[in-house]
Amino acid sequence: MEEKFSNRLFVSHSLDFDISGEKLWNVVSRPNNLNHSHPFCELNKIIQWDENAHIDRLIYLNGRNYIRRFQTWEEGRGYTLIIGEDDGPQSYVVWEIEEINKNKSKLKITIYPYILSKLPNFIAYIPHIIWVRRRLVNYLDSVLRGYEYFIETGEDVPRNHFGKHKWIS
Repeated sequence: MEEKFSNRLFVSHSLDFDISGEKLWNVVSRPNNLNHSHPFCELNKIIQWDENAHIDRLIYLNGRNYIRRFQTWEEGRGYTLIIGEDDGPQSYVVWEIEEINKNKSKLKITIYPYILSKLPNFIAYIPHIIWVRRRLVNYLDSVLRGYEYFIETGEDVPRNHFGKHKWIS
């Protein structure tokens, strides 16, 4: 992990899926996959997607326009990325796949948000727990359940399917 992100407070959430790790990887690593699985995504569009770099644009339902720049890419295991407005503050995100058995896997997403990152952790801790963590757990739960919906039904997840989110709906 990049040093500038490692001291931030973070939020993690995970969900088990009734598919192999390989199949889960095929879903989460596919270009433009957020168009099908992300309940708060208006548009997910490739900027560059090749062996040299993975960069895409995520436009949320409220019009917030973020660029995702993938930092690491471990085939079948996960990736890391930074996300934020172009030339704006960036959050660091880790996606990890754990194969539980041949027909079950776990996807864990960890966000090191830029919100409160300029404050010392001992000052940021209480607002992080009360305000940021609650909203990010809700966000991550909806994103993970969006993948579950897409995997189980083969259909795009309806927008705001698991409820609206104050920051991005």
